[in-house]
Amino acid sequence: MLLIKNGKVLTMSGKNYERGCVLVHNGKIKKIGDKIEETPDMEVIDAEGCIVMPGIIDAHCHIGLVEENMGFEGDDINEASNPVVPELRAIDGINPMDVAFDDAVKAGITGVMTGPGSGNVMGGQFVFMKTKGKCVDDMVMLEPSAVKVAFGENPKRFYGKKGKMPVTRMATAALLRGILTKAKFYMAKKNKALRDGELFEEDFKLESLIPVLERKIPLKAHAHRADDILTAIRIAEEFNVKMTLDHCTEGHLISEYVKKSQFPAIVGPSLTSRSKIELQNKTFKTPGILAKAGVKVAIMTDHPVIPVGYLPICAGLAAKDGLGVEEAYKAITINSAEICGVSDRVGSLEEGKDADIAIFTGNPMEVFTEAKYTIINGEIVFSKCDK
Repeated sequence: MLLIKNGKVLTMSGKNYERGCVLVHNGKIKKIGDKIEETPDMEVIDAEGCIVMPGIIDAHCHIGLVEENMGFEGDDINEASNPVVPELRAIDGINPMDVAFDDAVKAGITGVMTGPGSGNVMGGQFVFMKTKGKCVDDMVMLEPSAVKVAFGENPKRFYGKKGKMPVTRMATAALLRGILTKAKFYMAKKNKALRDGELFEEDFKLESLIPVLERKIPLKAHAHRADDILTAIRIAEEFNVKMTLDHCTEGHLISEYVKKSQFPAIVGPSLTSRSKIELQNKTFKTPGILAKAGVKVAIMTDHPVIPVGYLPICAGLAAKDGLGVEEAYKAITINSAEICGVSDRVGSLEEGKDADIAIFTGNPMEVFTEAKYTIINGEIVFSKCDK
């Protein structure tokens, strides 16, 4: 058993403790309270003067698929040979030995939603995973966790120069409607065959979209510009599917429409230059404006666009620009977990949940704060004290 004592415990579940304790047993949180009696069989961490909180979650990145300093050999983010490839699985391209996972752990980041990039109209399946391990299968929490779709400049740039569809935003939308319509009729045909006891030949590509059409997982929509965000919402509503609005760079300009859609926003990467036309209105004010409008907001790095370890700093800059400290904490813990579909296990410190815990010398959104311990599944995977 592991006992963390004397820390300021931020649970993200309602009740906090100015000087509290967290007891971990068999990889789960067993008890949280003002005081827990020590026993000789416990490993003890004295968190005096520290903040104890849920492990931080990056709700959108490409860690393990774009490896550090690896060039072409380690770049598996976009299958730029076909604009519609929902059957691709991130789990088959992730290298858990990517050194960026070490950076994540050293920053108190215990969970990530990682997957294909935005070069394709439909790029494949994301996975939610822990940040420490040797085998990706052992690190996975939810797979598939979403299917990536992309609007705006990127699909046009990837395929327009090849003279292939899509060359326009209209074509991007048409391709999405086409594959979703095909998948809808495929699902109906399959269900009828199963009911009637008939033989049915499965289509590998279309099978991957059944969880989306059944609303088990969302479309994960890359959309920066306001009109692209609205197109994403329009298509999701046409097919009655779940969606997360990823990047949502101009979401602050249409906050009332984002709120009306009831789709959550995963905002970022904001700690970058305005390198594309569709980023001209990028601002750290976006998360705060959306949150105040009633939108559930998470903050992301889009690693390697922003190094994954800077996620808490991005949350801090959003807090300074209107999101506020409390909502910023949520945007990298419980909100991210809820949006990614894993809040039953992570995102808050509650009895029975996975013991994914970060211990910081202070507020992790401040640049001088250090992670002292990172704990995943009850195991100490990083300790500043050992350095």
